[in-house]
Amino acid sequence: MPILNKDMTLCISLAARPSNIGTRFHNYLYDALNLNYAYKAFAPADLAQAIAGVRGLPIRGCAVSMPFKEEVIALVDRMDPSAQAIKSVNTIVNDDGVLTAYNTDYLAIARLLDDHHVPASWSVLLRGSGGMAKAVAAALRDAGFSDVTIVARNEAAGRALADLYDFNWRPETGDSTADLIINVTPLGMAGEHEAVQAFSDAALAAARTVFDVVALPSETPLISAASAAGKTVITGAEVIAIQAEEQFVLYTGVRPTPEQVRAASAFSRAEP
Repeated sequence: MPILNKDMTLCISLAARPSNIGTRFHNYLYDALNLNYAYKAFAPADLAQAIAGVRGLPIRGCAVSMPFKEEVIALVDRMDPSAQAIKSVNTIVNDDGVLTAYNTDYLAIARLLDDHHVPASWSVLLRGSGGMAKAVAAALRDAGFSDVTIVARNEAAGRALADLYDFNWRPETGDSTADLIINVTPLGMAGEHEAVQAFSDAALAAARTVFDVVALPSETPLISAASAAGKTVITGAEVIAIQAEEQFVLYTGVRPTPEQVRAASAFSRAEP
């Protein structure tokens, strides 16, 4: 990473509970590609003030994580179709004070469903109804999945997401099972929920593939149990690598090689 200088381009992330994953991923690639950029994570006390800072400093790029993916919509100038379609933002690009919002989560989910050869004929339990859940639901719909149940305690949000894509809704998993189970909640995330398995043992046993978007840790209780049971797993580490790669391209205009992305992803997760 170059020595800090007046010409350096700054990119940031905004999250309630920031991690070093994105910071290490982006800074690794800046160094590998000899780009005069730096990346820093923040936990904003006031989102509107933070976005005003992005606009006014100016900061080139801004990643947006939970719980700001929907709230930030009112603070940007333009919505790329990737964000407009699901009313959720995970990336902002600043072009001379004009802020354009994108959603690279959608692309990551769509690519992973394809890479892991998940059949659209499978039944799906999707736990969650927030911004990331919207990206997952949209990717499922666009990939041809129709037997999908949204599991969300928030009835208004859960029903709205289900109705948007003609899916089903229920407040709890109960005794429901499916071929593909997907966790898009903080359950299993490092912190107060890190010991919680997002789906029951019965749902896990019935599933063919288990997908947990939680990125820290990548080995959540759900993924650990699924791996031990011999299930195919898709992890949050895979999601974050793909969506971060697309953010990197939006910020810099440079496409790293697959080898560089893999190395950056490994480096981002190597810190104790």
